[in-house]
Amino acid sequence: MSMTPAVKAILDKYESDNPGVKANLARILMQGRLGGTGKMIILPVDQGFEHGPGRSFAINPAAYDPHYHYQLAVDAGLNAYAAPLGALEAGADTFAGQIPTILKINSSYSWSTTKDQAVTGGVDDALRLGCSAIGFTTYPGSEDNLELIEEIRELSAEAKSVGIATVIWAYPRGGNVSKDGELALDVTAYGAHMAALLGAHIIKVKLPSAHIEQPDAQKAYGDHDWSSQAERVRHVVQCCFNGRRMVVFSGGAAKGADAVFQDARDIRDGGGNGSIIGRNAFQRPRDEALAMFDKMVRIYQGEE
Repeated sequence: MSMTPAVKAILDKYESDNPGVKANLARILMQGRLGGTGKMIILPVDQGFEHGPGRSFAINPAAYDPHYHYQLAVDAGLNAYAAPLGALEAGADTFAGQIPTILKINSSYSWSTTKDQAVTGGVDDALRLGCSAIGFTTYPGSEDNLELIEEIRELSAEAKSVGIATVIWAYPRGGNVSKDGELALDVTAYGAHMAALLGAHIIKVKLPSAHIEQPDAQKAYGDHDWSSQAERVRHVVQCCFNGRRMVVFSGGAAKGADAVFQDARDIRDGGGNGSIIGRNAFQRPRDEALAMFDKMVRIYQGEE
């Protein structure tokens, strides 16, 4: 498939990147049913590390098997599959060449009392497994995030040097950020902007609420009506270099299908590049997950 004008226009915005990085971004953007549109749906499965296998997979026991997730991403026609080292290794040969992969190279677990992540994989692993990108979580707001920033600076530079793209998860928490503030519009936009400044090719954030957390930001956000989720998405995209960096939005906690579909419409209408949706997919029975992805694809194609 030749590169579409939509994908070329996106890649043209990454002015410093070498052909290897752009080829890997193109692999993701040209893959699956949304290939060539500039929109993406990515399946991330790092929840077993973050929340434990029982909380993540007991509701759908087939999901204990990494092959299940690979196959789900392939059969749904998604753009990529993201997971930690062991999960990708478990299916790397069987699914080689069938779906672009993103190696999640840092993780934490639910018992941790700090807002930090351990580096659990490397760029050499991503190369060995044929990954298109590395994925890395940051915690804007946490004191530990300063160390995470230094880690991703080095890892991203190494990845770019060998032609691998970088995806940064920007999840505000810790420090002076309140629980409501973790999803606040100003805080989400701030975290996304930091990810862009750190050199991320693709930025992953949660869908923001209308809450404005920082007192110093109140004046900047003024009396604008932020009740529209699509408008909030548009602002986050604006904060990622005015749309020069791709932004995908996570599905968050398990929710009803109608809410998932409305999120996709709002992401589309707000100019976001797509969804990165895990629990709301693999915790459903396979047939339901495939039907949900099918409708999401049609939403991003403008057919729903």
